[in-house]
Amino acid sequence: MGPSILHCYFGRIPDEIGHLNLDYLVVENNKLTGSIPLTIFGISSLGLLYMGNNKLEGPLPREVGDLTLLSVLDLGNNKLTGVIPDEIGNLQLMSQLELDLNNFSGSIPVGIFNMSSLIVISLAQNHISGNIPSTIGHWPPNIQQIHLLDNNINGVLPSSISNLSMLTVLKLSGNKLRGSIPNSLGNLTILEVVDLYGNSLTSDLSFITPLANWKFLRELILSFNPLNAMLPNSIGNISSLQTFSADGCNLRGHIPVEIGNLRVLSLLKLGDNEFTGIVPMTISSLKNLQQFSLGANRISGPFPNGLCELSNLGLLNLSRNQMQGSIPSCLGDVTSLREVYLDSNNFSAIIPSSLGKLNDILKLNLSSNFFNGSLPLEFGNLKSAIHVDLSWNQISGNIPTTLGGLQKLTQLSLAHNRIKGSIPETFGELINLEALDLSYNNISGVIPMSLEELKQLGSFNVSFNRLHGEIPNGGPFVHLPYQSFMSNEGLCGNPQKHVPPCPSNSKNRSNSKKRRLMWIVVASSLIVVIVLASAIVFVLRRRRVKAVKAEDEWLPEVASQRISYYELQRATQGFDGNNLLGSGSFGSVYKGTLADGMIVAVKVFNVQMEGTFQTFDRECEVLRNLRHRNLTKIISSCCNLDFKALILEYMPNQSLDKLLYSRDYCLNIKQRLNIMVDVASALEYLHHGYSVPVIHCDLKPSNVLLDNDMVGHLSDFGIAKLLTKEESIAHTTTFATIGYIAPEYGLEGLISKRSDVYSYGIMLLETFTAKKPNDEIFTGDLNLRSCVYNSLPDELDQIIDADLLTLDEQNLSQKLQCVSSIMELAMNCTANIPAERMNMTDVVAALEKIKQKLSSCY
Repeated sequence: MGPSILHCYFGRIPDEIGHLNLDYLVVENNKLTGSIPLTIFGISSLGLLYMGNNKLEGPLPREVGDLTLLSVLDLGNNKLTGVIPDEIGNLQLMSQLELDLNNFSGSIPVGIFNMSSLIVISLAQNHISGNIPSTIGHWPPNIQQIHLLDNNINGVLPSSISNLSMLTVLKLSGNKLRGSIPNSLGNLTILEVVDLYGNSLTSDLSFITPLANWKFLRELILSFNPLNAMLPNSIGNISSLQTFSADGCNLRGHIPVEIGNLRVLSLLKLGDNEFTGIVPMTISSLKNLQQFSLGANRISGPFPNGLCELSNLGLLNLSRNQMQGSIPSCLGDVTSLREVYLDSNNFSAIIPSSLGKLNDILKLNLSSNFFNGSLPLEFGNLKSAIHVDLSWNQISGNIPTTLGGLQKLTQLSLAHNRIKGSIPETFGELINLEALDLSYNNISGVIPMSLEELKQLGSFNVSFNRLHGEIPNGGPFVHLPYQSFMSNEGLCGNPQKHVPPCPSNSKNRSNSKKRRLMWIVVASSLIVVIVLASAIVFVLRRRRVKAVKAEDEWLPEVASQRISYYELQRATQGFDGNNLLGSGSFGSVYKGTLADGMIVAVKVFNVQMEGTFQTFDRECEVLRNLRHRNLTKIISSCCNLDFKALILEYMPNQSLDKLLYSRDYCLNIKQRLNIMVDVASALEYLHHGYSVPVIHCDLKPSNVLLDNDMVGHLSDFGIAKLLTKEESIAHTTTFATIGYIAPEYGLEGLISKRSDVYSYGIMLLETFTAKKPNDEIFTGDLNLRSCVYNSLPDELDQIIDADLLTLDEQNLSQKLQCVSSIMELAMNCTANIPAERMNMTDVVAALEKIKQKLSSCY
């Protein structure tokens, strides 16, 4: 019987197939199940066997070695198991062996190296282990393609591979190869593809230099190998290169300008390295470039305008670098862009409205920069966008209603900005929206009821704004947690959202006529009251002392919605000692449970102590009028002649001080840094975000409280001072804790924003050394600051907390470098001369950079 093709669409391969006299057998249709019938291997005339893309199970029988005329064996994309039999080496006419996408295990059979006619071998995506034999150079001399990717192959890559002079494709990615990439690899002059992704290979990249002779190399993929080298200038000599991927390779130094010689390059990935300097201007020569990824490096300088000339660019990733300046408007002319990631840099100025011309953009991330100004109305033209993240900037103005037209949008974040105005009603038209984050802004108005129609909405956050009115209770709002609405004083609705119930208006509507009559009576009465009040005020003003302290001009009324003493007594079980959270000179703090089930902290002031009334009023001022996620929130108050208390948000993880010195819990390095970023953010707001500067005056770890998520909250504003807009420094006779206060504060009673910075710096040192500034080990001229200063940079491990890092820690040197940067920052905060200290805005920016660097170590 001549050449035949057998088509089977379902079921098993019949045993009777072995009775056919076939030259080749093609059974590829994704529906065959069961094992391979042994009768197939009795077809001695079989030259080609295609059974890929099915669901065949079981082992590959040893009888496969009986098909001595077989030249092509394709069993790829099945569910075959067991080892590949050595008998396969009997197939001396085999030119193409494809066993990829199965579950084969064991090592590569030695018999394969006897197949002199072999041209293509593909064992990819199995569970094959063992080494690549050192005799690989003696492999079939005509081998052209080796596909061994995504297995468990270990050992080194033998230098003898350079003897395979006909090799065009070498794919070894996703294995466990180690050692150096042999320089002799550069001798294979007809190579087209080299893929070594995701191994543990090292190299000084010397093998790249001879690649100038490679006229056919299209793909060079080295990503995620610890090369630890500099990218040589000779990379620019491989003129045929279309894909160059070397992200996550610990590459350092500058990106060579010769990269611009790769005129046919379509993909360039150099992210997650240690590159410094600027993006070379020659990048503008890569007219065919479709993907450019340079994220997570240390690139500085301005945005490279040459990128605007790349009309085919689809993906641009410059995130997590140190670039600054503005984004050029010409970027909007690159209408081919589908994904843009510029987050976590130092870009500033306004977001160019020309970005609205990117009609086909899918993902846009400009978060964690310093963009200011209003959101461009033109962003409403980004009709294809699915992800937009503009969080952690300084964007102000209103949210454009045009954003409601982005109906493909699934994720939108505008959190941590300065946006005001209301939530657009048009947001109810974002029918595919899954996540919306507007938290930490100055948004007012109501939550539009139209958002109830967003059936896909699973994540919604408007906390820490100025919203009021009823929280919608339909659609996705049924299941949203109360944290989504925190710190919006005017919201009301379902008590499960931790808000008061909304007032009923039915009675008011039924009595509208009586209300109008009442207003007439009230208006008449007011006229009489106003006349009397004017006379009283006139008399009082004449008696009033003209000199008023600037700090007292800002005192508010104590919380109008108060809780009674008896409610607090019940909440704390009679101020039982078992509920005592802590105590100090001001009084005591108790844990309490209110009638509605809310757990709170009750701060009871010692009314017998001189200055208690001023301390109480001062805390009411700061905690009621200031709004920031890292300040302790005041819930209510209780005040009469012989009892004063504040009801505060309960912090289940107590204070930073207790956790730093706890025997039962150890804060890790990431937690400590996150907490200090939280405190720095709160201070930045106090110094620069309120209508007048607020000086805390008593920064120390015991005044940093931690919520359930280990977020830090600055507390205890009993001796805080408010400066006038004209003041930069003031005098006080109230002193804080020795060891934390700045020199000018302790010697002369002078307080300013810079004195807070000093205290913050000392607290930063204590957080990472676990040594108090007033520890008994510090005597004479030796103090915490000088001790750390003397240990920088080489003896840092001698001074930091012994529990912070261990010798067997992964990426230990990088983590130590991060701690060193933190200590150097603390030095800049604690300079003896106030003018030499950093301001809190710069401190926050510096900490965020260190935080990004530390995150890359995990």
